[in-house]
Amino acid sequence: MTKRYFSTRLFTFLTDLAHNNDRDWFKEHQEDYERYVREPALDFINDFAEPLESISPYFVADSRKTGGSLFRIQRDTRFSKDKTPYKENTGMQFRHAMAKDVHAPGFYLHIQPGECFMGVGIWRPETKVAYAIRERIDQDSATWKQATRGKRFADVFTVTGDSLIRPPKGYSEDHPLIEDLKRKDFIASTRLTQRLVTSDHFMQDFTDYCKRAVPFMRFLCDAVDVPF
Repeated sequence: MTKRYFSTRLFTFLTDLAHNNDRDWFKEHQEDYERYVREPALDFINDFAEPLESISPYFVADSRKTGGSLFRIQRDTRFSKDKTPYKENTGMQFRHAMAKDVHAPGFYLHIQPGECFMGVGIWRPETKVAYAIRERIDQDSATWKQATRGKRFADVFTVTGDSLIRPPKGYSEDHPLIEDLKRKDFIASTRLTQRLVTSDHFMQDFTDYCKRAVPFMRFLCDAVDVPF
């Protein structure tokens, strides 16, 4: 069964928000946000719960309005020089059931005019978690290479994120996987077009991409000792 979740009106709203990022404008257009952004996103999250269960029973699609898979559109400006009150994108993360924050394995969807993408993996894990992943890469390099360089994965995803300037403690510069070991983020992403996001087959394509990432996600879950 096909279903269109996101429309061009979502992109129009986010474009307009980028040019009118203040509380008065947002309050005036709150109904448009609910109709074209939040409600479709929550609908997508709700319907993705079943496909996600088939991928892994340990990841969660939570369609609550607050505290669930949908990120708040309000920005946290407390420690930022940028005081604009709203994000100019809508983001959804399907987190591991044992995760307490975003620094754990997850599937991520980012929708923004001109910058739609999905990501998988662990963004900026704490030091001990990063070292656990590096240790697993070092000890099981064959599985890591298959997970990150296998055709089904590499046809869609690019491993990305920030890296250390120097090799991490305990690893030499001439290690055959030194560039992987130097990573601070253990994530992969793929760009999405607006045409795909607004199509009636986006759910199927998003699910397929998540399935392609299973070896990568399983590797990371094993490394940080959570079930997949």
